Amino acid sequence: MKTKYLLPLAAAATATLLPGLGLAQDAEMSTAPALETSYIFTTLLFLIGGFLVFWMAAGFAMLEAGLVRSKNVTMQLTKNIALFSIAAVMYWLVGFNLMYPGDGWMIAGWLGPFFAITSLEPVGLAAEAATLDYASVGSDFFFQLMFCATTASIVSGTLAERIKLWPFLVFVVVLTGFIYPIEASWQWGGGWLSEAGFSDFAGSTLVHAAGGFAALAGAIILGPRIGKYGKDGKVNPMPGSNLALATLGTFILWLGWFGFNGGSQLAMGTVGDVTDVSRIFANTNMAAAAGAIAALILTQVMYGKVDLTMVLNGALAGLVSITAGPLDPSLFGALWIGAIGGVIVVFAVPMLDKMKIDDVVGAIPVHLIAGFWGTLAVPFYTEGTSFGTQIMGFAAIGAFVFVTSLIVWVILKAVMGLRPSEEDEVNGLDVSELGMEAYPDFTKG
Repeated sequence: MKTKYLLPLAAAATATLLPGLGLAQDAEMSTAPALETSYIFTTLLFLIGGFLVFWMAAGFAMLEAGLVRSKNVTMQLTKNIALFSIAAVMYWLVGFNLMYPGDGWMIAGWLGPFFAITSLEPVGLAAEAATLDYASVGSDFFFQLMFCATTASIVSGTLAERIKLWPFLVFVVVLTGFIYPIEASWQWGGGWLSEAGFSDFAGSTLVHAAGGFAALAGAIILGPRIGKYGKDGKVNPMPGSNLALATLGTFILWLGWFGFNGGSQLAMGTVGDVTDVSRIFANTNMAAAAGAIAALILTQVMYGKVDLTMVLNGALAGLVSITAGPLDPSLFGALWIGAIGGVIVVFAVPMLDKMKIDDVVGAIPVHLIAGFWGTLAVPFYTEGTSFGTQIMGFAAIGAFVFVTSLIVWVILKAVMGLRPSEEDEVNGLDVSELGMEAYPDFTKG
């Protein structure tokens, strides 16, 4: 008898002699391994998603470094690494448990406990001692922290080139420790917005629009850069120093968004979950591509030439637009949702200039306005949601973040001062604030 027939025969004999062996296991015996597997894969999803979103910090840094003038590049890089580090500490100290209070609400559905410092599981946690119905605390904390830091990164770009370092970093302390965790708890922490039926899968409103509202408040209090707007209403272009860096930053952000949206599935322990993650990846990519193409075509039609900065922001606006609901749409649905985001950017950037709101990198159109569109688009594909509830949730979060940010900016302006002197601003913040230049061998621009 040939060897290749031995294993099938042995298997058949075993099945005959020991019926049900390995197939009819006791329910209690089979449940534990299933839960353990789910725990492992969901934890892995958080960790992979988390470090992809962390990579977005590099994307924001490169995007901003490319879109500011060379005399302010070092300041933007300093702000980005500092704000991420501050967010990491504040989210551990206050934010995580404020955002996810569980049963510990101070004011039911609105405000969780302050300073309930996050603790990790013990080293070498045994399976029987773990809460196997979810994921590790460390992976959950790590993943959610990245969203908190992203909110602060949005503010950095808008206020570039005319804000002092330390007042900005104090604002980051308040934003990452208190403002963001409070408003995010209303939805993701099981608060009142969640109970009302508001839906924001990965944060078009909770992260992106919130960062946009904080940036808008700061831009209003801070005012525009010197020379940006003429007395006759003319807008004076202030080109960025390095479009190669800005393009690199956009691609890095695009990559990180797969973790941002895909990780927000919050589970990878079943066939359904992991298939949904793949669907989210595909929709996320489609929306970004459609936003870039829409901006590409529209700038050619409107200006006679393609504007690369608009194309870059078009891709990012497409990403923001799909973030509120990346799971349910078809690929075609993701395409038209992202394309409208790209169109929004092309029209919103000059609109802000007409209002004399100086947004250096276009973060308000990309994150706030496209964030509103993405939130509004959810009911087209997601059952159980309504346009009225989506608008209500956006308005509530927008009002809270804008008003509290405005108050903080006003206080900082009175206590510390926000702007450097006119001479320092003209010379550039790299030299005046930091005493070093990103490009010391080249002429300032």
